[in-house]
Amino acid sequence: MSRFLLWVVRVSVWVGIFSPLSGADEHRAVEPAKHVSVVVIPIRDEIDQPTLFVLRRGIKQALDQKVDVLVLDMNTPGGSGAAAFEMMEAVGKFTGKTITFVNKEAMSAGAFIAASTEEIWFMPQGIIGAAAAVTSEGQDIPETMRLKINSFLRAKIRAISEGKGYRGQVISAMIDKDYELKIGDKLLKKPGELLSLTAEEAMAAYGTPPQALLGAGIANDLDALLTEKYGKNNYTVTELEVTWSEKVAQYLTGIAPVLLGLGMLALFIEFKTPGFGFFGIAGIVLLAVVFLSSYVAGLSGHEPMLVFVFGLILLVLELVFFPGVVAVAFIGLTLMIGSFLWAMTDVWPNQPFILSSDLLLVPLEKLMLAFLIAGGLLAAIFRFLPQGWIWQRLAIGGAVVGTGRPPSENIERASLIGRVGIAATSLFPSGQVEIDGARYEARLEVGFAEAGTPVKVVRQSQFNLVVEVEKT
Repeated sequence: MSRFLLWVVRVSVWVGIFSPLSGADEHRAVEPAKHVSVVVIPIRDEIDQPTLFVLRRGIKQALDQKVDVLVLDMNTPGGSGAAAFEMMEAVGKFTGKTITFVNKEAMSAGAFIAASTEEIWFMPQGIIGAAAAVTSEGQDIPETMRLKINSFLRAKIRAISEGKGYRGQVISAMIDKDYELKIGDKLLKKPGELLSLTAEEAMAAYGTPPQALLGAGIANDLDALLTEKYGKNNYTVTELEVTWSEKVAQYLTGIAPVLLGLGMLALFIEFKTPGFGFFGIAGIVLLAVVFLSSYVAGLSGHEPMLVFVFGLILLVLELVFFPGVVAVAFIGLTLMIGSFLWAMTDVWPNQPFILSSDLLLVPLEKLMLAFLIAGGLLAAIFRFLPQGWIWQRLAIGGAVVGTGRPPSENIERASLIGRVGIAATSLFPSGQVEIDGARYEARLEVGFAEAGTPVKVVRQSQFNLVVEVEKT
C-alpha cells in the first residue's frame, strides 16, 4: 500500500509540473470569449411609424448578418400604442440577445417596448414607467374602454414577461392605476397612481433569494454596459439612425395604392403611344417610389424590384417581338403583380414564407385599390377627354395617314393576304392599316412601326390582319 501511495504522489507531482493547466500558465488554457457583434437602434423622441420602420429594417439586417446582440438605445416620452405593439412583435423575431438601455427615459409606450427585451439596463439618471393608455390627444379614455384596454395590455405583458421575475407585475403597475404592487410585506405601489421607477429603484432587490425588481444593471453609457457584459474591446457595434427617408417613407407607404395606380396607368398609356416619353418616365418613377418606400419601411429588400423588372422585360418581349405568345405575357404580368405584393408584405429572414390571409390581406387590399384607381382614371380619360391631348397620343387615335375610308363589306379579309398597304396609325404592335384607301384593324407580327410605314398582309387572325413591314 505504501508503494502505491508513493507512486500516486510521484504521478501528481509530474502532472503538476508538466500540465499546461497548472500554475502561472493556467490562464493560457482558457479560451478567449467570443467576439460579439452588436446592433444599436436608437429609440428617440415620440414613438411613431418612422421609428417602427428603422427598427424593423435594423432587425432584418441584423438577422441577415447573424448579429449576436440587439440593443435599443431608448430615450422616449412614449407615443403611438399601435406602433409600439408592432415594434414589440418585431423585437420578438430577433433570435439573439435583446437589451434595452434606458438612456434617460422609457415612458409610456417606451416601457412596453423595453419589457419585450430580455434585459433592461439603466443610466444612473434613467426613469421608466407611467404607461397608461390615453387618447391621441393625451386625454383619459372612458372607463369601460380603459378596463378593456388595460386587461389586454396586462395579458400581453404577462405573455412576454413570463420567466422574467417581477417584470409582469411591475409593468402592470405602470399600466393600471388601480393595480396594487406588493412583494412580500413591501408595498411598492398603492391603488390610485401609476408606477414609475428610477434606475436605483429598478435595481432594488426583493424576495428570497433576492432578485432585482426590473433592471439588469446600471451603466454610465452604452460602452460601459457592453464592456461590463462582454469585456473591453470584445464587441463590434453598428448603430442605425432614423433618417429623413424613414419619415418620408411613412407618408409614401400610406399612399402606396395611389402611386401604384398612377404608375400602372402611366405605363399603359406609354405602351399605347409611339416612342418613349413622359408617361414612360413617370410610370417608372412612380413604381420605383413604391418599391423604395417599402424597402425603407423595412417591409422588403431590393428583390421585388428585380422581379418586377424581369416581368416587365417578358411583357415587352411579347408585345414587341413575340405578339400572340400569351404564355410569355402571362408570366410577365404574374411576376409584376407578384412583385407588388412581395414589396408590401412584411417578410422576415429567419422565418419561412408561408402564404396566409393575415400576411397578404393588407397588400392585397392595397393592390386591389391600385387597380381600381388605374381603371377608374382610364375610364375617366375615355369618357371625359375623348378629344384631349392624352387621347390624341394613344396609338389608336394618334397620327393617321390616308383617307380613312371604312372597308367595303364585300371585300373578304382573306383576299387581302399578300397585299401591300401603309400603317394608318402607329403599330405598337396593333393599330390600323390602309389598303386601297380602306382602313383595317391590324397587328404587326414582330416589332413596331410608325404611321406611314409600308406593310404587307401575311395572314388574318380572328380579330384583325397580321402584317409585317414591307422590305424596300
